Amino acid sequence: MPRTFTVTRNILVEASPSTVYDQVSRLSQMGRWSPENLGATVPGGDAPAQVGMVFEGHNKRHGFRWTTRCTVTTADPGSRLAFRVHAIGIRRPRLKAPIATWEYRFEAAGDGTRVTETWTDDRRSWPTLVANAFDRVATGGKTFAVFQVGNIDRTLRNLKRELEAPAHS
Repeated sequence: MPRTFTVTRNILVEASPSTVYDQVSRLSQMGRWSPENLGATVPGGDAPAQVGMVFEGHNKRHGFRWTTRCTVTTADPGSRLAFRVHAIGIRRPRLKAPIATWEYRFEAAGDGTRVTETWTDDRRSWPTLVANAFDRVATGGKTFAVFQVGNIDRTLRNLKRELEAPAHS
């Protein structure tokens, strides 16, 4: 079976593109929505993402914790945010390698915003057999593409729920 390198999901959020972007671009806060990410250590604390900004993401899955080093590659307010994950480790991201790219697009849709989240597997040099075997161990039986669909769906639902709550109206 051919490997899936990219998965994309979207949701309609009843908030403006600038409001949604403002929240998502504060990468230290990503743990509010993500089922795996616990937040990030960002230069300037809660500062919005800027192109070239390097940050460390803190993650947890089934009691296992790890840290990633990421670099923001796109930061177009109200429109698009992307970063690539290029190092990983337990306490410190010491293993340097292309891992993944995450992208968020924000498009006006009526009175709201269509938020599209995309995960791309940057482990292109890994043989499919090795990647699929590693993925099944790391995710509890799934490929990362299948696993990330569930993560993205949960992230987007949590973002929608929070941004549409009365406090954000």
